[in-house]
Amino acid sequence: MKKVLILVLLFSVVSFSVLHAESRNYAAPDAADASNAGSDNDYTPNALVTMGEVVVTATRDTQEIRKAPANVSVITAEEIEKSGATTVVEALDKLESVQFRTSSGNSSQAYIDMRGIGGDNPYGKTLVMLDGRRLNRTDMSSINWLEIPVDTIEKIEIVRGPGSVLYGDAAIGGVINIITKKGKGEPKFNVSILAGSYGLNDERVGITGAAGEWTYAVNGENNFNFGYRERSKYSTQGGGFDLGYSANDLLNVSLGVSFNKTDYQMPGALTKEQMAQDRQQYQPSAGPWSPAHSDDDGSDKYTNVNLGIKSFWGSWGQLEINFLYGKKDLQMNMASWYVYSDINADTYGITPKYILTKEILGFDNKVIVGVDYYNEPYRKDFFSDRERAAKSSTADFTRESLGCYIRDEFSILKDLVISGGYRSERTDISGSNTDFYNPGNSFTDTKNTYSAEAYEAGLTWLWGKKSKVFAKYATVYRIPFIDEVASFNGAGGGFLKNLDKEQGISTEVGTEFYPLNNLKIGLTLFRIDMEDEIQYVGTFPTGYNQNTGSTRHDGAEISLSYLWEKYALLYGNFTYHKATYEDGLYNKKELWLVPNRMATLGLEIYLPYNLMLRPEMRYVGDCFLSQDYNNTAEKLDSYSLINLYLSYKPSFGKLRMTAFVGVENLANVKYSSFGVDGAPWSANTYYPMPGITFKGGLSSEF
Repeated sequence: MKKVLILVLLFSVVSFSVLHAESRNYAAPDAADASNAGSDNDYTPNALVTMGEVVVTATRDTQEIRKAPANVSVITAEEIEKSGATTVVEALDKLESVQFRTSSGNSSQAYIDMRGIGGDNPYGKTLVMLDGRRLNRTDMSSINWLEIPVDTIEKIEIVRGPGSVLYGDAAIGGVINIITKKGKGEPKFNVSILAGSYGLNDERVGITGAAGEWTYAVNGENNFNFGYRERSKYSTQGGGFDLGYSANDLLNVSLGVSFNKTDYQMPGALTKEQMAQDRQQYQPSAGPWSPAHSDDDGSDKYTNVNLGIKSFWGSWGQLEINFLYGKKDLQMNMASWYVYSDINADTYGITPKYILTKEILGFDNKVIVGVDYYNEPYRKDFFSDRERAAKSSTADFTRESLGCYIRDEFSILKDLVISGGYRSERTDISGSNTDFYNPGNSFTDTKNTYSAEAYEAGLTWLWGKKSKVFAKYATVYRIPFIDEVASFNGAGGGFLKNLDKEQGISTEVGTEFYPLNNLKIGLTLFRIDMEDEIQYVGTFPTGYNQNTGSTRHDGAEISLSYLWEKYALLYGNFTYHKATYEDGLYNKKELWLVPNRMATLGLEIYLPYNLMLRPEMRYVGDCFLSQDYNNTAEKLDSYSLINLYLSYKPSFGKLRMTAFVGVENLANVKYSSFGVDGAPWSANTYYPMPGITFKGGLSSEF
């Protein structure tokens, strides 16, 4: 694999040098990154799609959303500000086919589920990226969503459906790319402060601009919340900068760096009886083997670096190379489980790609060829106490992957686009485990190699001025997490040599239809059939993971937005999901934690004097509790939340201000987003979510 990587880098450097020398007479795109185009939409995430709006994630290149054979949403920085969202989770949680659940009541460890994947680790089947670098962890844990301060975000692109050809592992339910702010134009300063219930305070500051060939953006944020429940506090401080340099008409260079530190507490689960007594308490003691969660917490530190080089060769296309680095230092203290651990996980990546847009026989054609190389060392140390006085075990692993892909997009007719792609990837997982207390759990020099392929074919028909119909067929796969392959978390030791990847087939058809110029209706129908899903077989702790599962995920996504110019914007969406086992003991039983129905409905009312009133409702249907394979336990209850926001947005010359007040969960609904079937050992347990919440803020730009 390393030899292949060296050859790829040599090829990239040589090609860059030769073609750069031969291409000095060609004109390049404007120095401002085209990926920022279309980001000035003034409406909500469900707003009308404007002509010329682009999305990068769908094809790893700038492209009109209309041409993408997928259901795509874009959330801009202005929409995030207008919504009062303090985290990425709050910005995403109202979209169709997107659901979050959390065991802490805050966003620090929230699990994302796209397209009804279900189960306890749906985050393994949704790819999340920061400026094109994958954030998904190599172990079986969600990302910490607080590592991305919302003040650094330019826009968030959400592509529902398969993306294995372009992105490889985990891109099954969808792909989310969070794009940070880039500098442009005259210097702009941004300052904002937000406060609310449960001690919420969020302070942000930033500056963006350009000077000659240079562009710059610097942002910082402090976010703190005591939390709805006892011991659900979190605090996060982060920021970053982006520097861009246009060396000449043929070469752009950019450097993006971000930092974050997050501290959070975990209050634990409650039974229904305990919630009736006090929903805001942390988990009380249940005896000597289950102490109260009085000391469960974590602390995470993140660093992300992205060095990008773009070389424009005119009619010869363009070459882009990104050098990526990520560092995670994660500390976990689970006194309730007597587990104390430190994780040090790094990511080194190189992702060169070549893009050629050139007519063939008079028809538009674009081809993308690329390579993704990632090397991800992972080390986890266990200790016997919070002070880390004595180390009990050490796990040391490396995940290395090399994927090559090609995708072509050909316009058969002016309004008919056909696309196809292929990816081949190899992933090695190797490492060892040393258990100082139980040497029998130790193992050394183990290695698994996974080979994976993915195909896709899409067809998009553009009709009218803005409407489209699309269809897509694709194969998908997921490489096992490190701790699915290896057992090193305190329940015995071992390395599963026969554990294979998960794989499946995804099909979808959809449309975005404009019966009126200001009315957009979207409809997508999809099916995902997964095979060789990894399931834990046997009784803990003597059981082990096997590729025994087959599941089917059927769904429909409906969205609507209507703009009554100068007066109001109506928006909404509805999602239907049904996920079932398709073989074995639980054949035709539904997967747990998959609501059959979800819906959002909102209205922006534009009032005089730059006022805007926005009532909004979110409905999530009931679903089976975690671990309820037989669908026999009581369900996690459905809930409906009503939010109300009022904003005021005056301008004074170059000074733009935004003030808002909001009430979330206006009816003070008592609900949980996550619950576990405890039978037959104990009662069912739940994780209560916040009640009525007030927030308000003030921001200015000058």
